[in-house]
Amino acid sequence: MRRLALPDEILLMVDKPARYIGNEVNAVMKDKDQVDIRFAMCFPDVYEIGMSHLGIQILYDMFNKREDTWCERVYSPWTDLDRIMREQKIPLFALESQDPIRDFDFLGITIQYEMCYTNILQVLELSQIPLLAKERGEGCPLVIGGGPCTYNPEPLADFFDLFYIGEGETIYDDLLNLYKRKKEEGFSRREFLQRAAALPGIYVPAFYDVTYHEDGTIASFTPNTEGIPEKIEKQIVMDLTNSTYPKAPVVPFIKATQDRVVLEIMRGCIRGCRFCQAGMLYRPTRERDVEKLKQAAIDLLEHTGHEEISLSSLSSSDYRELEELVNFLIEECRRRGVNISLPSLRIDAFSLDVMSKVQDVRKSSLTFAPEAGSQRLRDVINKGLTEEVIIKGAGEAFEGGWNKVKLYFMLGLPTETEEDRKEIAHLANKIAVRYYEIPKEQRNGKCQITVSTSFFVPKPFTPFQWAPMCTREEFLGRARTVNHEMKAQLNYKSIRYNWHEADVTVLEGLFARGDRRVGTVILDAYRHGALYDAWTEEFHNEIWMESMERCGLDLDFYTTRERDLEEIFPWDFIKIGVTKEHLKREWKKAHEETVTSNCRQKCSGCGAACYKGGVCFEGQN
Repeated sequence: MRRLALPDEILLMVDKPARYIGNEVNAVMKDKDQVDIRFAMCFPDVYEIGMSHLGIQILYDMFNKREDTWCERVYSPWTDLDRIMREQKIPLFALESQDPIRDFDFLGITIQYEMCYTNILQVLELSQIPLLAKERGEGCPLVIGGGPCTYNPEPLADFFDLFYIGEGETIYDDLLNLYKRKKEEGFSRREFLQRAAALPGIYVPAFYDVTYHEDGTIASFTPNTEGIPEKIEKQIVMDLTNSTYPKAPVVPFIKATQDRVVLEIMRGCIRGCRFCQAGMLYRPTRERDVEKLKQAAIDLLEHTGHEEISLSSLSSSDYRELEELVNFLIEECRRRGVNISLPSLRIDAFSLDVMSKVQDVRKSSLTFAPEAGSQRLRDVINKGLTEEVIIKGAGEAFEGGWNKVKLYFMLGLPTETEEDRKEIAHLANKIAVRYYEIPKEQRNGKCQITVSTSFFVPKPFTPFQWAPMCTREEFLGRARTVNHEMKAQLNYKSIRYNWHEADVTVLEGLFARGDRRVGTVILDAYRHGALYDAWTEEFHNEIWMESMERCGLDLDFYTTRERDLEEIFPWDFIKIGVTKEHLKREWKKAHEETVTSNCRQKCSGCGAACYKGGVCFEGQN
């Protein structure tokens, strides 16, 4: 019988003790004395959120297929257990073996969201691993980061030994093989990192120096060690169909945020929205074979017992075999008594027909993401969605029996005017009016429209990376404009409006576009109590503002300042395929309010390996 790291009396003191006991269905158990490499895979948030992350499931399955490696899982303890572990000096442990993380060879941390940065420091400290990479000795685990936030790893550079830039299915085997050689030949931690830095996609911050101009902008970013590449190239899986994918993912004991089977149908997006980081990072578009997906769906359902299956992609409607796949799933799921979830669908006749077959009309709501209220601003962001299409889609949905609609917008977009903001309310009202044009006897109860606005953050590797952000006060003022205009609408009783926290958005912008100096603020804020900043009830903005002041950093320098086109960004040493010249062209086209066609209509010469493997105009420049 396994010995639990936490005694019963502690488990009884904390909320949801099942977060910490492991031993779930499909968890991989191995003899630690029969493996060469022990890898702790961490999601720096609570168990329920981490267990919903597909990327960790893929790597967990891939690593554990190696006979020489045992990959285990670890998540951030919630605040109640965090306090007890500190008081009683209990080291953070892995779920499978319940062994301390400090005894592992690697601690791999997936970094999905900027507001989890202090949780990364929590995981390190509770694991009794020095927070700063330069203070770790030969016996410490190697701390490696991956995920979308590593496309600007600089704010976290001081805390990580190395970063993996790109999709994990490509180079990780080479990295693990190199570590086996380290153990066999006995070379040092530094020598391992130096050899690892020669692998494609591996970034070791210690081997690079940064200098700054007097105005605070970056003057140079250069390697300080012989044989280290000047640029790090994003790693990508071109043959997605034959890449590894778990047949039997771990099934949590308690309800996870996404408590269902996830079927990834494609990566990348053809749309080119200028605000969307994922749409640039994950180019080119790659699809999985539909026959393999059918078999994968059956395997996943049989090995998990989940009662729902969900399709995963940035834009499911753009998967070319969607109709065949969905029709198969409808039949298969009906036979098994399983529900289907179809996110990321455009609202058109086909999608509505499909959703009418798989959703309970009385309970479901449909989601539209116009992102901007006016057509002018939708053209600026290259959304490729007209008001006519939105109203038409909503009308078809209402006539099909739906009465609930969610609308998502952003505030603070480049070139946004007061009229653009008011148009959010006007568009919501037009959708409500469209509902009441349906004869009363054909309506499905009252219309419910929920309008949500997030605040715009200019992310690295997007055409908007040069754009300034709004201040907290400006964001809130823009939300008030929308709210005031919403209240003036005829059908306001049908419309509910909410908006994101402005404080959190500003900090997200600081972390997203920050340089190495921002790491001092993260460390200071953590030491003064910042933790679980992504959770509203745990977020304390005053801690961050005081840390900024203590560390002597100017928040406006990182957030509200518009960047010069020739400025060196902290992330410019990374090559993602999409060229900076393409992003500059799109930045210019945004100001011209010019739309760029999607990738299937016409190649825009972005520089990524083109859809269908074609040759790009800019190649590797």
